[in-house]
Amino acid sequence: MAGRVFSYLDSIRARDPAPRTRWEILLYPGVLAVALHRVAHWLFEGELFFLARFVNHLSRFLTAIDIHPGAKIGRNLFIDHGFTVIGETAEIGDNVTIYQCVTLGGTNPANGVAGKRHPTLEDGVIVGSGAQVLGPITVGKGARVGANAVVTKDVAEGAVMVGIPAKPTLMDAEQKQDFMPYGTVCSDLCDPAGQRLESMKAELERLQARIDGLIAERKQVAERQDLFG
Repeated sequence: MAGRVFSYLDSIRARDPAPRTRWEILLYPGVLAVALHRVAHWLFEGELFFLARFVNHLSRFLTAIDIHPGAKIGRNLFIDHGFTVIGETAEIGDNVTIYQCVTLGGTNPANGVAGKRHPTLEDGVIVGSGAQVLGPITVGKGARVGANAVVTKDVAEGAVMVGIPAKPTLMDAEQKQDFMPYGTVCSDLCDPAGQRLESMKAELERLQARIDGLIAERKQVAERQDLFG
């Protein structure tokens, strides 16, 4: 038991440079919220729904993190800071990192039948602050969701999603191998507007080259006409 706790705390230290010791991490609201969720989920699985909700509300009061007792959470979940909401049918894999003000929210099924309404985050996913991941979608293994992104469709394994609605963005292969704080690439490559601007510049350059070629052809035709009268 102690070994698993130490392993969990060390996994957080590997993702957060702030704590000097394991004891500091024990004071993190995310750690307390996950610990209380384990209790609430056990009660929920035993169909002690009122008690499960009571523990859930106590956790939310103490940590500002709302994890529905029905949510399924794997090992080493790190919720950095608070104000996070995780819905009932959400499923979270191992070594997932979620920053503040994230919602793993549900959608209302069109046919009105209850079921899987919330997202699934596979192992190693990072969700940046303010991101909204909505509906019964799957965020693939090792994917990154940038800050304030809104994800409503499945995310491929290892993809980096930014924007509203979220779309995959370019990034350096070297950066992709490292842990990415807040799930957001700190470079011009991660800016969708910047990518569109670069695409427009390239298109303008292509059109300008075409225009220059047409002008040159027209000059050649005019010179030939003058030469042969």
